Amino acid sequence: MASTSVSRTVPASPEEVWNLIGGFQSLPDWLPYIPESVSEQGGRARRLANADGEVIVEQLTAYDLQERSYSYAILKAPFPVTGYLSTLRVHALPDRPEAAEVQWSGRFVPEGVSDEEAEALFTGIYRDGLDALVTAVQAR
Repeated sequence: MASTSVSRTVPASPEEVWNLIGGFQSLPDWLPYIPESVSEQGGRARRLANADGEVIVEQLTAYDLQERSYSYAILKAPFPVTGYLSTLRVHALPDRPEAAEVQWSGRFVPEGVSDEEAEALFTGIYRDGLDALVTAVQAR
């Protein structure tokens, strides 16, 4: 099993950041790579379309409002992995109420690629996604 994690400090309070990213269907609000999210299974799953029109289906596996985190599994995607489980989490920073740390992590089993290649793929996705989050927050 391979894994990766990326963290970024975001210039907004943890509450503001969570209000933007904490909804399971909210990816299009802050992630340009995902322009569309369709709710399925009463909100417990989402069918995403990426910028290339590829379909990604993800299922919510855990949600914790108090801890500001949710976890999800990929059921269908154009990625060379299986067993994908990811968590998106917002942390408060001591003595910095105007900022938050966002951590996006995942673990998965590479298929047809090395652990390093799969880790590099998701490290890039998470890094670019959190960079987009910072841009979205600054634009508000």
